Amino acid sequence: MEILIVILGLVIDRITKIWALKSLTNVDEIVVINNIFSFSYLENRGAAFGIFQNRVLPLAIVTSLVSIAMVYYLLKYKPKSKVLRMSLALIISGAIGNLIDRYVYKYVVDFIMFHYKDVYYFPTFNFADMLVVVGTALLAICILRDEK
Repeated sequence: MEILIVILGLVIDRITKIWALKSLTNVDEIVVINNIFSFSYLENRGAAFGIFQNRVLPLAIVTSLVSIAMVYYLLKYKPKSKVLRMSLALIISGAIGNLIDRYVYKYVVDFIMFHYKDVYYFPTFNFADMLVVVGTALLAICILRDEK
């Protein structure tokens, strides 16, 4: 199941990023819901929320090491919890998706934008980021549940 999640996540991430590269690079934005949701191309040369700008190599190294550690954990310990396995698979898939961008383009392709009019803009993100966030939330649930 974990391999399927990783592969499916990577395929969806690549397809959406290829679409963004072809459809959004010469367009200001594509409005989906006026003043709330749109697609807008952004080259993110940092990490989440744009931190660590222009540190592609250190980010790629850390992402690679963490991904390898999670794969090792899944293979060696074979956790029984389906939620734990799914959470790690989602994180691995998202991490590898953004890692591919860092190696190929030297930046991560972001294009999903939520905002409230021109008052507030949530940082632009991509499908891989969603995988990492959902996986991390599930991982937190597993950890909190085990503490009880």
